[in-house]
Amino acid sequence: MVVKFAVPKGSLEEGTYDILSRAMLRLRGAERTYRPVVDDPEIEVKVLRPQEIPVLVAGGAFDIGITGKDWVRETGADVLQLLDLEYGYVRLVVAVPKNLRYSSLDEIVEDYVKAGRVLRIATEYLNTAAAHVKSTPAYGRRFGGAEPMIVTPWWSRGENSMVRIYLSFGATEAKPPEEADLIVDATSTGITLEQNNLKPIETIAESTAVLIANKQSYEDPSKREKILDVLTLLRGVVDSGKKLHIFVNVHRDNLDRLLKALPALKSPTISPLSTEGWYAINTVISKNEFRTILPVLRRLAQGLVVHEPNMILPLEEILQRNSGRA
Repeated sequence: MVVKFAVPKGSLEEGTYDILSRAMLRLRGAERTYRPVVDDPEIEVKVLRPQEIPVLVAGGAFDIGITGKDWVRETGADVLQLLDLEYGYVRLVVAVPKNLRYSSLDEIVEDYVKAGRVLRIATEYLNTAAAHVKSTPAYGRRFGGAEPMIVTPWWSRGENSMVRIYLSFGATEAKPPEEADLIVDATSTGITLEQNNLKPIETIAESTAVLIANKQSYEDPSKREKILDVLTLLRGVVDSGKKLHIFVNVHRDNLDRLLKALPALKSPTISPLSTEGWYAINTVISKNEFRTILPVLRRLAQGLVVHEPNMILPLEEILQRNSGRA
């Protein structure tokens, strides 16, 4: 049984290829085709825009996929979110021209209502923008539950023509002030907004890349095992970035003192060395813990070696977390 895997093109592309390679799922031919070959013959890969992936996974065209949390939110796709992959961080923000005094969307809606002006919003995130503008107190007071008008080249919906949300096909930050009064867009550093004389005034949500799965595929025993393999490998890469593998030598006179002083050393491997009275301690700790315990290691131990692991596979944890999903 082949598991169909949708991976993203665009802003998430580089990070996705990197994490798959580190998870021993290297893609070959991705620079030439939208159907690269993965090192696992039981996985079939296709490269798509991240905007498409949640809906296609939910509909069963693909069993698993990598996309942004922002697009799962925008599409409302009914998928399992298996793992935050912790790359591709962006904020979804409301941004306005710098010369405007506004500090919130609520202020803008209030002013436009009072002036009888149409508020124009440009965005790729039509549903997210509509829900956010409706959540402002000023909108509720003036328009109640009326839906903002969403406008695309092919269709329009929503009865409130005083707030119009226009589909942007990219370069959204270039729309104000001629085509839009404000935008709803994703930003990582804010540099592009700055260069286009815009300022963010609200953060709607934060987003990173996420591994998602089709619910029916996950319940299918023939596909579930392969999905769990992919999940385990990717989780191992994510976790490895937060950990250090340390090897340290300690004399038996200091062994108990070292172990008592280092609560971070959970169930370490302790092995006698060939030199009488010396022991090797081998364990994995978080990077934050290492900074805390380094002074203790300097005082009580010798021969410290530190490695950044390529992968840490939390096999029992993966099984426990996902055994109740099916």
